[in-house]
Amino acid sequence: MPQPGPLTFGDIDDISRPLAIAVHGFPDTPHTWRYLGPALAAAGYRVLAPWLPGYDAPATGPISVGTYVRYIGDLRRKYQGDDRCVLVGHDWGANAGYGAVAFDPSGYSRLVTLAVPPVGALGSPMFAYRQLKRSFYIWFMQQVGLAEAALAAPGFWESLWTDWSPGHDWSEDVAQLRRSVTEESIAGIICPYRASFQPQFADPEVSVEAAATLVPPPVRTLYLHGANDGALGAELLEDVTAHLPAAGSRFELLDGVGHFLHLERPDQVADIICGWLQAD
Repeated sequence: MPQPGPLTFGDIDDISRPLAIAVHGFPDTPHTWRYLGPALAAAGYRVLAPWLPGYDAPATGPISVGTYVRYIGDLRRKYQGDDRCVLVGHDWGANAGYGAVAFDPSGYSRLVTLAVPPVGALGSPMFAYRQLKRSFYIWFMQQVGLAEAALAAPGFWESLWTDWSPGHDWSEDVAQLRRSVTEESIAGIICPYRASFQPQFADPEVSVEAAATLVPPPVRTLYLHGANDGALGAELLEDVTAHLPAAGSRFELLDGVGHFLHLERPDQVADIICGWLQAD
């Protein structure tokens, strides 16, 4: 069953306000923006939190990160975002965000990313045993049929959230995920992981958009990462600021939080983001 459309915060039709697009990651939903969305609206933005392709309905074709990039651009135009538009992305939403601003830098004023840095900032520990163990799910998802069954079964999402954000109460968000994701939609949700390693799963129509995700963001960027992130260890981050070339960009490592930092410390993260957006 299709989901009920994107979440919005503030008057989404008031085009006198700049548009902010908040893009979720894996495995979660737009409801994870329920804290930041109102904060951005209070700061003067009209906020759109969409479902990524594959989450809102079973996929009808291949989905890769380039699909996400194109979708973000389509939404910006549909909701009449101008050059004041701000893009916020977590996890896959962050990866897609790098591609969106690189593909169309004139369409965005600033980018905020959480939990996934620019690809160039990932150092050699990416292939150390500790991170390979964390990343087991990526390799497991390459197994067509087997992965779908395992992800649909009780316990998989719950265990990932426990590992990725240690100590965080994920019950509300995983319940929302379970209500939203069906066995029929799981293949589309994990298709971007397969497309990253198996070309037959990639969407050939968005190859340029996919390649844009490898480019350092050309607009002013704020990157936030949790020191206790159990999905992408903080030790992997190497000279992040060198890969944020636009003037005014910033990187901050937050102590005591994991992968879903905007849910674990919603007030702190909102204050950092809104303060940075309002700074000259």
